[in-house]
Amino acid sequence: MTVPVGDLLVGELLDAVAARAPAPAAGAGAAITVAVAAALAAKAARFSTGQLRELAAGADRLRAEVVPLADADGHAYGAVLAAARLPRDHPGRPEQLAVALAAATEIPLRIAQIGADVATLAGRLEGEGNPNLRGDAQAAALLAEGARQAAMAVVQINRALGSGAL
Repeated sequence: MTVPVGDLLVGELLDAVAARAPAPAAGAGAAITVAVAAALAAKAARFSTGQLRELAAGADRLRAEVVPLADADGHAYGAVLAAARLPRDHPGRPEQLAVALAAATEIPLRIAQIGADVATLAGRLEGEGNPNLRGDAQAAALLAEGARQAAMAVVQINRALGSGAL
């Protein structure tokens, strides 16, 4: 994909995810979902008062951090595919595959960690923030947690691939 995922229109992003192409896929979907959750949390924070309003900056920071991981996940998976396509007797194949799988595991792990952070932040806003934005905060917490779980599933799959499945 030549255009960064974060620069796509929603319809273009959905078409890209649905396409018969290796990426963007589950990791990117998890990253974008965490970003949407962070945006909702930021909104809920901005409508809150006192220290809770300050949580908006943290939510914005998390959103800015996770969006590029959507592309990074696709690039990492592409590296796994490239290494897996090398002939089995290629001398550099095992090392290239190990390096690629490590990156393909670390990126969704980071997406999951950010998702957990967003879920925690949103949970606080749900309980203590502006009651008029409770639905936004609750949706943020649920989306972030679901995306965290999805990213962790990708981590587990990639770890299993590293255990000799390729």
